[in-house]
Amino acid sequence: MAKKEVTSKPAASSASKTLSGSSTGKASKTAAGSALSQRKAPEKTTSPAAAKAASKTLRDGRTAEDSKSAAGSALTQKPAPKKK
Repeated sequence: MAKKEVTSKPAASSASKTLSGSSTGKASKTAAGSALSQRKAPEKTTSPAAAKAASKTLRDGRTAEDSKSAAGSALTQKPAPKKK
């Protein structure tokens, strides 16, 4: 079953700032786009590619706080692993 999470208003604002930044990296923009697309859509989840980009964004020491906020939101909405 999918998580019923949505991106918060502050995280969506951070995602918007990340997407409009001219010096923002591709991974940060991918994660921000995923977070923003889930603003009011609890049925949507983060794709594996977007989750990988969000993880990369969070591990990079040069990443701005807005980008990290958006990436954290995207990872929160990643689907739970399937049980075996």
